[in-house]
Amino acid sequence: MVYYLHSYNILNLKYILESDEEVRSWLVSQLRLLCGWRPPQEEEETKQLQQKVLSSVVGVLVGAGFELRRDPAAADRRLSLLCCSILDDLLFWVLDIVDESLTLESAEAGAELWIQIFDASLCGVSVPADCLQRFFKHSLTQTLTYKPRLKVSDAITLQNEWTFAKASRLLTSLFRQLAVVFSVEQLLRHLQQVLETHEVNWKHVLCFLSTLLVYYHCAQPSLKELLSRLLNSAFEGYDLENLITAFLLARQGGLEGPGIFPSYSDWFKMSFGGGSSYHASSKKSLVFLLKFLSDLVPFEPPQYLKVHILHPPYVPVKHRSLLMEYVSLAKTRLADLKESVEDMGLYEDVSAAGTSVQPQCQAAQDVDKAVSLFESTGRISATVMEASIFRRPYFLTRFLPALLTPRVLPVKVDARMSFIEALKKADKIPAAQYSSYMESCQKQRQQNMNATCSDGNDDPLEVLKVQLQEFAELVVDGNDGDMSAQLSRISHTLSVIFPGRPDDPIGQKVISLHTDAPPSSELHVKVVNMILRNFCQCLLNSSKSNPPNKQSPWASRFVSALLGNTQLLSSLIHRLWDLLHNQWLSLNAAHILGLAAFLVHLYSLVSRGPLVQLVPPIRLEPVPAEEALSLALSCSTHANMLFCARLCVAAVCYGICREDSLPQQQDCIPHSLYKKLLYLIPRLLPEARGIVADAELSEQLEEKQTGLWSSITDSNNTWRKTAWHLWRNAAFQQLGQIPQYQLLFSEWLANELRVLRSEDALPDAERQEYQQWACMELYLTRPEKQGGCGGDMKNLCSHLLNAIMDQQLSWQSLEAQQHRVPGRGTCLPDILSRLQELVYEMDMMERSGSRGSRAGVGDFLFEVLFQRCSSTVTSQSISTDVSLQRLLHTWNRVLLALPAVLLIKVNTDGGGTTLSCNRLIEHINQHQRKACSPAGVLSCKITAHFLRGLLGASVRCGQPRYEVNKAWSQISVQCPVLLISTVHWWQRLRPVLLSLWRRLCDEQTLPEQLQLLTECQHWACSLEKGQLLQMPPAAALLLAASLHRVWRGCEANKPSFKAALNFLRPDRDSKYRQVLVFLLFLCVNDHLTTLLYPQERSYEEGRALCTELLAVLMDSPDWLLIFKSSEQSIYQSVTMVTSDDFTKLMPWAFCSLLLLQSAELLQRAVRCPGFLHTAIVCYLSMLQLFLEGNTQSPDTESSKKQLVAEPSHILGR
Repeated sequence: MVYYLHSYNILNLKYILESDEEVRSWLVSQLRLLCGWRPPQEEEETKQLQQKVLSSVVGVLVGAGFELRRDPAAADRRLSLLCCSILDDLLFWVLDIVDESLTLESAEAGAELWIQIFDASLCGVSVPADCLQRFFKHSLTQTLTYKPRLKVSDAITLQNEWTFAKASRLLTSLFRQLAVVFSVEQLLRHLQQVLETHEVNWKHVLCFLSTLLVYYHCAQPSLKELLSRLLNSAFEGYDLENLITAFLLARQGGLEGPGIFPSYSDWFKMSFGGGSSYHASSKKSLVFLLKFLSDLVPFEPPQYLKVHILHPPYVPVKHRSLLMEYVSLAKTRLADLKESVEDMGLYEDVSAAGTSVQPQCQAAQDVDKAVSLFESTGRISATVMEASIFRRPYFLTRFLPALLTPRVLPVKVDARMSFIEALKKADKIPAAQYSSYMESCQKQRQQNMNATCSDGNDDPLEVLKVQLQEFAELVVDGNDGDMSAQLSRISHTLSVIFPGRPDDPIGQKVISLHTDAPPSSELHVKVVNMILRNFCQCLLNSSKSNPPNKQSPWASRFVSALLGNTQLLSSLIHRLWDLLHNQWLSLNAAHILGLAAFLVHLYSLVSRGPLVQLVPPIRLEPVPAEEALSLALSCSTHANMLFCARLCVAAVCYGICREDSLPQQQDCIPHSLYKKLLYLIPRLLPEARGIVADAELSEQLEEKQTGLWSSITDSNNTWRKTAWHLWRNAAFQQLGQIPQYQLLFSEWLANELRVLRSEDALPDAERQEYQQWACMELYLTRPEKQGGCGGDMKNLCSHLLNAIMDQQLSWQSLEAQQHRVPGRGTCLPDILSRLQELVYEMDMMERSGSRGSRAGVGDFLFEVLFQRCSSTVTSQSISTDVSLQRLLHTWNRVLLALPAVLLIKVNTDGGGTTLSCNRLIEHINQHQRKACSPAGVLSCKITAHFLRGLLGASVRCGQPRYEVNKAWSQISVQCPVLLISTVHWWQRLRPVLLSLWRRLCDEQTLPEQLQLLTECQHWACSLEKGQLLQMPPAAALLLAASLHRVWRGCEANKPSFKAALNFLRPDRDSKYRQVLVFLLFLCVNDHLTTLLYPQERSYEEGRALCTELLAVLMDSPDWLLIFKSSEQSIYQSVTMVTSDDFTKLMPWAFCSLLLLQSAELLQRAVRCPGFLHTAIVCYLSMLQLFLEGNTQSPDTESSKKQLVAEPSHILGR
């Protein structure tokens, strides 16, 4: 009735308010009833009328109550107060419903209807804007100060329950309505004013702040400014009110998650962790802060106490005792809460999370992190070792029980088992506890223990499902504020399903991605699938009408909300790896587009996202999540390539279309996916190879992005059309000018070497054309700063060599770790063919003289190996030696595939040509002798290769036979290991070399120096048979090697051996003595080998040969010289036969051999000049080796006893 009287100007409401004394009582009650009345669903006009009545009445009340007049009359003041009181009564009615948590639908519906009246568009028609702002500000003040019953201490204790997700929707809706007509800065200034001048309802204040942060993303910097002002004011005037206000506001922001505001841990460190912090200017400021923190201790939740302990405020050394008083108090409080500091996790997150992780859960998280670090580094982390000493109660009562949880032990030792064994060896696990663990594991061998982390209650899953559906609707029809609010609720639900945040409190979080591990629990997989499906659906819905750059920032906020929960993010990353690596065949076009966009947003948030450590460690260091997931995209087969191309095309297209400028596109286009396109598109689309990869010079590029997005979303388009469209896009080509987006030649080679030839998209002929184009046209001419070779053929060949070796070394590593057969059927033969083509072309250019006097191809090859070996040898250790041997074996495989003639340099001096073997000799002495097996003997293949090179290169000279003789004479003196190896394999090498020589020179006999090897063999055989032939005019080492080869091959006929020794008695000729000494060295070398690698047959034979030789040589001091590697002598060349490590073990061989000799022989030895000195030096050297731990452990127990017992026994005798 009042409405009709007012609307038809019969009797307006303002007059009624002025004249009726009882109007306040009946009008308030009538308005409540009207709000609570719900008209039937079908009566839409009645609803509209209800809304009109309310808005009209409110418009009059606001206009009369908040109109600003200069000199208002008494009646106007009374009317203004009356209208304000009526509006306040209705506001308090709403707040009572919120505060008392009434469950009646009619009450909540009535309050919600009244809240909708706070809308500028409803009552702003009849009310001036300034009047409306005063009304909203007044209502906000009344709300913030309504029933201020809670103390500051209550707010500190209960703050965790007042987050946006847990707050009443009525209250957050009210705050949102009241905030519409103000800027964020105005709202925060008003909040500060209210806090300074009123007693406030802390629950309302903090819920209001959360609402602002959730709905207005620009509120974060404004809040940071407010906090800065509060802290400055607090420490300038030692104002406790401002300080507690700043702490409460900062904690409230942190409770909303990292996507909304930095965590309390980060804020506290930033505000108080440095020497220039607010409190660092004086002792008085420091005492003020520490006293404030101490006063908070009885009321604080434990997670804040942990922040203060792990990240204490900056304190000068001289005031350290003040801080320790607070730390002691905080630890005592944690103990009272049954969360003592000893129960704090090793890697616990102490940020402002809503709930504290239980010690048992935290210990399990610590175990996972510790095992992951052990697997990636091979060492027990320092954190665990320190905890075993300084935090022993937690280590023994929490960490070890979590680590030693009984389970079914796998057949193959996994990382957890290795970690347990390492702790046991370090005496960190009590023996009884370890035995109990092993017994429990045995009992459960027949059971499957699948540890799941499900709630057992499906309600959170159903709630999440509804929330995600509502979010999908808001993406299409809602506004940014509604979407942010919904995301906050989704985050809260996810925190129930994924409880706890096991983050590393120092530095960036690291998630372990177990690439071979089974999926997470069934509940977690369901949740992650639900999230990914919802994201894909939202992307499709939003893309129907708008390209990415015209859409709301829903996708970025969606992904950002997931980054705050590490447990969720871990499950999500594992699921994405599984989809991209294992289940990609099941993904349709919508899935691919959605996952591609998800990766783009994950990349754009890389600074806030965690790092990922792959297990097993494909990469040694943790990498961003997007880069780790890109490693799941294989390009080894045709099918893999097509899927990878589709996903990467979708991701790059989305990133380009999402931003308009190149700097912004860099922030959202993953360079790892972009590089995959640089590899795949030219490979799969031959026409793309003709496009100039320079956006400034090409006239074929397209500028518009609209066509690019339509091509990716058009179901009629094939991926080839889209890829071609993208390749010719100007923005795509401009990205290729940025260093991190350039595909380096080494990266291209690594990709190409992973391709399986039998399943390649290209047949053999097309693959050859593609590789030749990539090598000769693309990367050879490309500048080095852009990842190319700068026109340098040697640079190109160096990349090829290194790539081939890297691949084979990685295969060996994987085979050793996983016992798998190395990759077969890859493009290695093709890349080797490209290397052979390039090396041949380089050699032709050298021979034509176009390269002048520059170093030859062989020198270049040896230099590549030298650089690789230099980078491998970083320290003296067994692992380094093994790595070096693997490197050399791999190098030899590559070397055998190249023309042998390239290894010998041909010099042109004064019109003549000569051979130069200096680099070959240096190469063998420096590298090859370290990889010999057995020691001192090169393999037959590599020996033959070197000799073929020597013969082949000689034909370039005017006198081939002369050059071979001269070169071999040099080798005999300077490269003993090649000489001995040639003798060792001569029976197999001679027919091959003779056939080659006949083809090269049409001569029937080898050059004289090589023919001399045959003569030495015949002479040695004659001695073995008891015949006496004249000794050939050969070097003593060559003769000794021939004797050694013959007698070892004939199983050491002892009588004939003695007869030969009598013929070669050292007193007859000095040449005989030299031969016998060299022969002794070779036999000692055999003996040392049998000590290290025992062989039942050869041990006794080798020892017998050494004994016979010692009996002949014992009276001459020359035999001692082979054990004195540092002294210059005619036998110095023996140090270049075996590796340096083998030479260091000669003292051990000396002691071992002498222990086996008779007393008579030892008496003769003592009389030998220099024997005692040599024995003492060898004994000391052997002890030094033993103390340093450099000696390799023999395989037999007896040998182990000899290691220490022999020297003292020898000297004692």
